[in-house]
Order: sequence, then structure tokens, then C-alpha cells
Amino acid sequence: MLTLLKRSIQFVPRFSYHPNVIDHYEHPRNVGSLDKSNPKVGTGLVGAPACGDVMKLQIQVGEDGKTIEQAVFKTFGCGSAIASSSYATEILKGMTLEEAYNIKNSDIASYLKLPPVKLHCSMLAEDAIKKAIEDLQSKNNQSTDKQEK
Repeated sequence: MLTLLKRSIQFVPRFSYHPNVIDHYEHPRNVGSLDKSNPKVGTGLVGAPACGDVMKLQIQVGEDGKTIEQAVFKTFGCGSAIASSSYATEILKGMTLEEAYNIKNSDIASYLKLPPVKLHCSMLAEDAIKKAIEDLQSKNNQSTDKQEK
């Protein structure tokens, strides 16, 4: 009986995360908050009821009002959600709002090598980026119509 049990355990598929996910989960970049009352700060707050992940991503633009100088996040969720947030804040710095608005979840998922069951985490990050930009623009009476492609 014990031999049969050992054999059956050997055939249980094992799931492992890519080193990029592990790195961003164990060493998240840009964790924090910005002053949401600042007119140069946009806040995106999104959640996934199915899994319980909640992501807050904030961006701050420079004097030109178009270039992202700082990006921070706070995420309550799984390792893939934290890694997606962390990576998103890294790539946002230095981008224009238009470039940032065009980031797709597939860009994040591709870098992190997320498995299909965790793609919703990169979708949350994409949504948080868009919400942060929309929030920033609503504070400054700008439209996002020109950015959608």
C-alpha cells in the first residue's frame, strides 16, 4: 500500500512560478502611497471579487503633466498580484501617460511568465494603470479618448 501511495504522489503535477514572479514577490519594488489630494497624483483602485485581490496603484507626473515620475502600489492578494503590481510600477516610470495607457496585461504577463490561471492578476494591473491615469486626468479636466487605440 505504501508503495502505491509513493507512486501516486510522483504523478501529482507540480506548479512552480517563474523566477521573475518570485523576485517581484519576495522583493517588491515601489510599495507605498502618495498624497491622493495632490493634483499631480492619480489613483487606481481595483479588485477581483472571485479571488479577493485588491490593488491600489498610484502615479505622479512631473511638471510637464505628461511624464510619470513616480509609481507606487499597495496590493492585498496572491504572489502573482503583488508581482504584477511591482513590475507595473517599474515600467511606468519615465513613460508618458499615453504610453502608460497603452500597456496591456499581456505585456506584464509575458515578462512575469504568468500561468493562465493567474492572468487575472496582470489584468488587474492593467486596469489599475488605466484608472490611475483617468483619475489624474479627471483632476485636471483632461480626456482619455485620445489615448485609446
